[in-house]
Amino acid sequence: MTPSFESWRDSGRRFPHHGHSIFWQSGGNGSGDALVCIHGFPTASWDWHALWPDLCAHFGRVLAPDMIGFGWSAKPRDYAYSILDQADLHEALLRHEGIARYHILAHDYGDTVAQELLARHEERKADGDGSLRLQSLCLLNGGLFPESHRPRTVQKLLLTPLGPLLSALMSERSFARSFAAVFGPATRPGPEEMHRFWQLVAHAGGNRIAHQLIHYMPERRRHRERWVGALQRTGVPLRVIDGPEDPVSGAHMVQRYRELVPNPDTVLLPGIGHYPQVEDPRGTLAAFMAFHDRLAAG
Repeated sequence: MTPSFESWRDSGRRFPHHGHSIFWQSGGNGSGDALVCIHGFPTASWDWHALWPDLCAHFGRVLAPDMIGFGWSAKPRDYAYSILDQADLHEALLRHEGIARYHILAHDYGDTVAQELLARHEERKADGDGSLRLQSLCLLNGGLFPESHRPRTVQKLLLTPLGPLLSALMSERSFARSFAAVFGPATRPGPEEMHRFWQLVAHAGGNRIAHQLIHYMPERRRHRERWVGALQRTGVPLRVIDGPEDPVSGAHMVQRYRELVPNPDTVLLPGIGHYPQVEDPRGTLAAFMAFHDRLAAG
């Protein structure tokens, strides 16, 4: 049964990261592989709720944290938010739970965190360190290549000196108007669903740190060689599932992926925008499970 917004929030677990409380959801059938679900900007682990029952039925453990600064996790004002730190958070959770081998399903900002985790996996493999082993990586719409990422105007403005003011002035109405534009034309959230997204963003004043979280965009440019190189050189199985109507990282991103990544495995979901797991959970799940069924078949 698909969890409700309230049950997801109320049944979440907590663990500490640099002295801050991190919310995470846990599930699974108790046997088999572990899956880590990494959400995007500006939302949270709730993004995975429509896939959750099926993911938990298939995998032994399923972990989905709200990264620091997001959702129901801590949102400190004085904090050096970075992709590298978010990768540290996920590794800390894996170690906290005694998990050494894991798969990833990631989206958007979470794709970049996954790229860093992939780069670390490749480094450990080269060093003969098997302490954390990434077994597969499935990526939903995200800015895998800074040259093909098309940020929204508000994202660009958050990086300017106006950023703190824009964060302070963000309202549910302005958020909803901007956020709806990244969805497919026929799959935009209704008022109730949009209000839930806003609750995740605004919880504990999270809308006021948007200008701090947005620095992942220059990080992508700074670490391009490391993060794109990891996709190009890895032996870890990869699949991209993408909503092509996404104006930020849609069909144009997949085209770039096919140009740069050897033996590209990509799936396009017609009519879908930036949030495939929300807009078309059945299609997303089918493409994800087909990927894992192929891996299991060897």
